[in-house]
Amino acid sequence: MTATETVQQGRSRRPPTGGPVNLVGLDRAGLEAFFAEMGEKRFRARQVMQWLHQRGVSDFEAMTDLGKALRARLGEQARVLEPEVLSEQRSADGTIKWLLGLEDGNAVETVFIPEEDRGTLCISSQAGCPLDCKFCATGYGGFQRNLAAGEIVSQVRHAQSVVGDRLTNIVFMGMGEPLLNYDAVLRAIHLLMDDCAYGLSRRRITVSTVGVVPKIAELGRDTPVNLAISLHAVTDEVRDRIVPINRTYPLERLLRACRDYPLPRGRRITFEYVMLDGVNDSPAEARRLVGLLDGIPAKVNLIPFNPFPQAEFQRSSQEAIDRFRDILLERGMVAVTRTPRGDDIDAACGQLQGRNRDAGDVSVGTEGV
Repeated sequence: MTATETVQQGRSRRPPTGGPVNLVGLDRAGLEAFFAEMGEKRFRARQVMQWLHQRGVSDFEAMTDLGKALRARLGEQARVLEPEVLSEQRSADGTIKWLLGLEDGNAVETVFIPEEDRGTLCISSQAGCPLDCKFCATGYGGFQRNLAAGEIVSQVRHAQSVVGDRLTNIVFMGMGEPLLNYDAVLRAIHLLMDDCAYGLSRRRITVSTVGVVPKIAELGRDTPVNLAISLHAVTDEVRDRIVPINRTYPLERLLRACRDYPLPRGRRITFEYVMLDGVNDSPAEARRLVGLLDGIPAKVNLIPFNPFPQAEFQRSSQEAIDRFRDILLERGMVAVTRTPRGDDIDAACGQLQGRNRDAGDVSVGTEGV
């Protein structure tokens, strides 16, 4: 698949359009334009954003600082589209996974991971994924479509309605490749950072990509959020096999884009590295990784492989993972081993699923947490 074909596939099969406008997906500029077209003052955007995103209100009649006539017009011209909660599962470690149904019958999964000092929500940007990474079940589930900005933000609205202030961080590491749905992801980020919506700082939002190189530079120009790279190999030969987009954007181009990424002072790019037994976990590969990341402010996240039914790989032994990590640490790198969370409910890295409610097919996320 060429780069152009991949991007086109990532843009296919839009959600239903027409009819009342879903206000959940409009950032401040979009809401201001919406109200201006209605002949209303732009400050109405601020009021409605606070109702939607800070108070979790969906009923226009409950927005009491709006006039009665305006509330009636909103009822005719706008809507607050919310996903259908098809299931909620709770792990023994406190992780929560929701299967959220979309209007067209597709579904996505969203995962909340509580920790002592923060609560991280892993959100999806596509229903399925077109990139076919071999260590992840998404390659076997296929691609349905991009999510609209409102469908992305609705995952946050729902999670916040359940966990409240425990939600402190957002990671675009669920189903799909965020940079193949760039415009919608960017609008969602604008809402997440807006003080009238969720008010998250740039340090609390992370976008993960397997390496859509042209969009990495664009992301760096457009918004100062954290960047995570799904690396998973230190040679083009291995990465071509397990991350097929590497054939279009090989390691040299990907790492050059990382070196050019405008990191805020004191921040690092996170490099995710799933540990596959006998594939990418040797001491020689650990030493090569140090050389590849030389000159990049980097943190390496070693991820024990989480199996799924179609998987052709096995998880590296704990001994191999520890040895790999120690080589990185001995050479001055920041490296940690990610503890699998929610694996008893298939909510760990690479295990997320979304089921089409009509056809019963499965699409599975690329990263998870």
